[in-house]
Amino acid sequence: MRVAEAVEIETSGRRVRITNPDRIYFPATGATKLDLANYYLSVGDGIVNALRERPCMLHRFPKGVGEQKVHQKRVPAGAPDWVETVNIYFPRFGRTADELCVTELAQVIWAVQMSTVEFHPWNSRRADTEKPDEWRIDIDPMPECPFDRVRRVAGVVQQLLDELSATGFPKTSGGHGLHVYVRIKPEHGFEDVRRAALAFAREVERRCPEDATTVWFRKDRDPTLVFVDFNQNARDHTIAAAYSVRGNELGTVSTPFTWDELPDLNPRDHTIATVPERYARLGDLHAGIDDAVFDIAPLLEWAERDET
Repeated sequence: MRVAEAVEIETSGRRVRITNPDRIYFPATGATKLDLANYYLSVGDGIVNALRERPCMLHRFPKGVGEQKVHQKRVPAGAPDWVETVNIYFPRFGRTADELCVTELAQVIWAVQMSTVEFHPWNSRRADTEKPDEWRIDIDPMPECPFDRVRRVAGVVQQLLDELSATGFPKTSGGHGLHVYVRIKPEHGFEDVRRAALAFAREVERRCPEDATTVWFRKDRDPTLVFVDFNQNARDHTIAAAYSVRGNELGTVSTPFTWDELPDLNPRDHTIATVPERYARLGDLHAGIDDAVFDIAPLLEWAERDET
């Protein structure tokens, strides 16, 4: 079989070489490595906005999503000098790693050349990686949970955020759940942000106990409920960025949506084949996220209440 020649992509004033452009990455649709690169070009401002200045773990699939996945923290030796990094210390291992730190679209396309499908950024930025500026609400359904239940829990999340005068920016997870991001003041460490997230999750659970749970151990959870996963705010915990493709055969995308879309939302509708048209029509629905900053002080008061 003839192997396609490498192609060059121009973006951010740079030329990025894509080798094996016709390699099938998504078997169910036949989408290739080049299709993946072109997808990220189509949502360029959105993916850069989601990743900008954040340490980022790469989920690489060298032979496509049907084969082994590689979780890569370190940018490999030999990367172009314009690929920016941030040095992160991992206490569990007593080691450091220079993680990708995206500031321009060419760095995203370079990562695709390195077989990256998914981008998993931290909820802090390199100016102070120990002070998160993003609170993440992960609405995570258990295996037997219907999506109508996910929608109901998301509605409670929206209502509670409104009561707090906090602006939530929702997106699909690219899997079966939903995420809601809230910009926060980078004034607290990971422990306090996690405490705040737990307090919020418990309030969601109080309001819809028939739908939501905060039970920590998976084996103890009702398999039909939604787990409001507060631990996604712990240090070195990452989830797929807005506009990140997911490593499944359909190439679903973690896609921003509006709250008005929630009643009819189907995450499987959003793929690398469909999101480019949606993005061209709607633009980046998370574009204003940096302008809506919330102070988590009320949630820390809730946390103290719950802890006493």
